[in-house]
Amino acid sequence: MKTYIEIWKAKDAWNGLSKEERFNYLGQLAPAMQQLTANGVEILAWGENDKSTHSRAAYDFFAVWKFPQEAAVRSFESMLSGTAWYNYFEQVNVCGSTVSPDDIIAKMINA
Repeated sequence: MKTYIEIWKAKDAWNGLSKEERFNYLGQLAPAMQQLTANGVEILAWGENDKSTHSRAAYDFFAVWKFPQEAAVRSFESMLSGTAWYNYFEQVNVCGSTVSPDDIIAKMINA
């Protein structure tokens, strides 16, 4: 199981689009999103980054996904790269195997 976290903010190219152009672009992504969930990918959360967050990352939105295997992660990344997404949004990602807090604490201690 892989957990994948995206954080992003709009670039000038997105801000320069009309609301109709934004709507049409995002509508084109809907079938790919549906295909992901049909293939076992779970959307755990989407949200707006609260401006009052302590040590806030300088990004406006986030998504948290659960992927059943590595191949699904790579397929998702490939799909996203095949769209204009990165032309419109500055984004960074975090991905890793889902493990227990004890596993991570042990890695931190033994690093």
